[in-house]
Amino acid sequence: MKNNKIKLFIIEDEEFDVKRIYNTLQPFADRIKVTEVVSSGRAALDWLKTNHKSCDVILMDYQISGGLLGEKLIQEIKKINPLLQIIIITKKTINQTDPQFANQLIESGASWFGTKYPVDIEEYIYQPTDFILSILNAYEKKQLLEKHLHSQENLERNIKLIIDQKPIVGKSKKMLELQAQIQKYAQFDAHVLILGESGTGKELVASYLHYLSKRKFENFITVNCAAIPKDLIESELFGFEKGSFTGAGEEKAGLFEQADGGTIFLDEVTELPLSAQAKLLRVLQEGEIDKIGRKKKYHVDTRVIAATNRNIFELLNKKEFREDLFYRLNILQIKVPPLRERHGDIPLLVDHLIKNYSREMGIKPPQITDVALKMLENYSWPGNVRQLKNVTYRMIIMAGGKITEAVVKECIGLDSQHGAFELKTSFNQKGYILPLKEMEREFRIAYIEYVRKACRTDSEAAQKLGLAPSNYYRLCKELGMK
Repeated sequence: MKNNKIKLFIIEDEEFDVKRIYNTLQPFADRIKVTEVVSSGRAALDWLKTNHKSCDVILMDYQISGGLLGEKLIQEIKKINPLLQIIIITKKTINQTDPQFANQLIESGASWFGTKYPVDIEEYIYQPTDFILSILNAYEKKQLLEKHLHSQENLERNIKLIIDQKPIVGKSKKMLELQAQIQKYAQFDAHVLILGESGTGKELVASYLHYLSKRKFENFITVNCAAIPKDLIESELFGFEKGSFTGAGEEKAGLFEQADGGTIFLDEVTELPLSAQAKLLRVLQEGEIDKIGRKKKYHVDTRVIAATNRNIFELLNKKEFREDLFYRLNILQIKVPPLRERHGDIPLLVDHLIKNYSREMGIKPPQITDVALKMLENYSWPGNVRQLKNVTYRMIIMAGGKITEAVVKECIGLDSQHGAFELKTSFNQKGYILPLKEMEREFRIAYIEYVRKACRTDSEAAQKLGLAPSNYYRLCKELGMK
């Protein structure tokens, strides 16, 4: 316990009983301090409205005079400050062992109660040890509740910071509809399927669904199903038991177990092999994970948000994605619009990205001309917001303080849009030389974007680049491409 004294507020209308309370407290004067004594419920509420922070524990006569008493007075006190702990002292006329009476007090918000000693015992109001312990315990409970409330407030602030750092930018009709959908679906615990082209921001939508939901204080686990080798996907998602296969020296908790109580986001869910789809279906139906080599049942309470950039209905027709799994995932559906369908949001996005990237680079945000901004608005953006992010990043580097039409053309690579790959960058500007690492970064971003445009999925792009899906995903992440 802290060195601070416990501040005790007394509600008692009998002077004789107030005297007995002081007598009982006297040996503990160094730990318990009476801050105020009032003789009616109305007076108690009036004092607490302005002084509740000067009080830790309330000692209250159940049958106080003045009309406002008992459970009603307890409830009114809790409205002023729900953290205040209330100890009830009753006369012998009330049966202390009555369970109904005890339930009424607890439900109203009291933390403890006892009966007063008969009036011929002048020294104490109640058995001293129990009386003092009840005050000490009530104070400790208040301290714990304050710490818990403080922790909750910190978590709320952290969640707000996460959301503020990655806002959903856009005021177009489609984006306002999307934001309304997210707000609505976040209030339910149903699984969600997010559809949309690559680079539209499906993971951002999933994170909002989690951080606006009742699961927001639990884990949010993201999984790129295309980035995990097919022979490892089941052990990664569902885990394995010790000794279940060669090399399984220890039990491993899968990603579903790590997300227990929270949310798991399965990006590129259509890349899961059929065997993993069957196990995923079991999780959705029964809440049971099929851990490799399992010796007992493992249950999880995890909300699943899945996403794909492929035509899932085409995959269903080809029997490449299980129809029963689709129905389980598709309880709620969100379609994220491509950037070409919300051109009016591009100025807002560009402004937001320029400010953010400039702040990260520690430079003054460059100005952008009206013509340059119009070019960005009129561009088709096959890579969607992800492509716009990378182009904006390059424009800031190339701008030299001002983003012009020429800078936009060079950064988008308009001259090579429909032909063979050609890197249009700043090394061919006279007198302007980028560091080698930055030049390599620009080349990789430009070339991966070029390959992506020629492929239907990231898995296909990885294959064409000769990379394992996990290495491809890691490279894109390093380049800020997702």
